Amino acid sequence: MPVPKRKTSKSKRNKRRTHQKISAPDLIACYQCGEKKLPHHVCHNCGSYKERTAVEVEEVE
Repeated sequence: MPVPKRKTSKSKRNKRRTHQKISAPDLIACYQCGEKKLPHHVCHNCGSYKERTAVEVEEVE
């Protein structure tokens, strides 16, 4: 079975891994309250989805 002749350097290893990073999720503004939310999800602040109220949100004191 073939084995590497030399140890892969840190530079070479890190260059290979440059595309393996996590990007921040894209957030959009809720049309009703303006809070940032994930697209295609119910707004946690006002409970709206696709320009209508989908979930009743309780007021927390």
